[in-house]
Amino acid sequence: MKGKVLFLLFLISYAFSSKGQDVQYSQFYANPLYLSPAFAGSTDQTRVGFNFRNQWPALEQSFVAFTAYGDHFFENFNSGLGLIISGARESFTQSQQMDIGLVYSYRLRLSEDNFLQFGMQGSYSARDALFDDIILGTQLDINRGVILGSPGDGFEGDSKLSAFDANAGILLYGNSYWFGFSAFHLLEPPISYLDIESNSLPVRYNLHGGYRISLPPGNINDYYNNTDQERSLALAFNYKRQGLFSQLDLGAEFYFEPLILGVWYRGLPTKYQLPNNESLIALVGLSLDSGLEIGYSFDFSISILGQSVSGGAHELSVRYLIPVNPKKRRFFNSPGFKF
Repeated sequence: MKGKVLFLLFLISYAFSSKGQDVQYSQFYANPLYLSPAFAGSTDQTRVGFNFRNQWPALEQSFVAFTAYGDHFFENFNSGLGLIISGARESFTQSQQMDIGLVYSYRLRLSEDNFLQFGMQGSYSARDALFDDIILGTQLDINRGVILGSPGDGFEGDSKLSAFDANAGILLYGNSYWFGFSAFHLLEPPISYLDIESNSLPVRYNLHGGYRISLPPGNINDYYNNTDQERSLALAFNYKRQGLFSQLDLGAEFYFEPLILGVWYRGLPTKYQLPNNESLIALVGLSLDSGLEIGYSFDFSISILGQSVSGGAHELSVRYLIPVNPKKRRFFNSPGFKF
């Protein structure tokens, strides 16, 4: 209980802090446009998807986030076009944010199996909060043990914010490897409800890459004929930096068609000489011949907050690939993990 109270106090101070951070998803490869605009059209098909994350469910307050997206590759123009909508809500201050972005990418063919893809995104974001029940530290009279005024009286800012933003990314990939870099919030939109001019959302940098190792295929008897079962092992990393904070995700994913099993470690490095072990992530998913892919992951908290206090995090992803030719249900192997 003490841990929960301390965390809620931290949350209040975080809501009014001058620096902010984006929501981080564990299945970031299943949330491709949120990872980099360069992933738009990377499947050579039409793709639609949805992601949902429930952070720290053991706390009395809720922290949820979602992303919905769709993209398509136009072969005649070597271009991808996508739309992404993302949002997050925190129940304690009843704060919420919503972003909608239009994404464009261009693919440059370097050789038969190697590509370089560039992406740009323009976004509009809106933030809203209800501070009627918030008690600021300046309202506390420690000597007398009383609260000065009523909850919400200490807040003098605007509870609604909106701004335009821009993101960019680049992705190099082939049949078995990928390496990319992306930068979000290039316009550094305002995020403070108290001092709009001096507090903005810092740029988020992502450096990601990996390598997929093909394993001997299995064999499936579908009562009519024998078909090969794809098997592979992929290793990947995702380094992210935003303001004073940085983290490195390291992971492995085993694909045993149609089953996907994965594990991630999220933690180091950090700017401060302190432990920065955040979580271990376990993932299970299905990739069906119909084009439907479903993934579920759970974050086991190994940070100072602890698993018993936070309850970890649940995350669900669903996406569907629609082939250009409905009679040919073989899909382009998109760069990156499946989840």
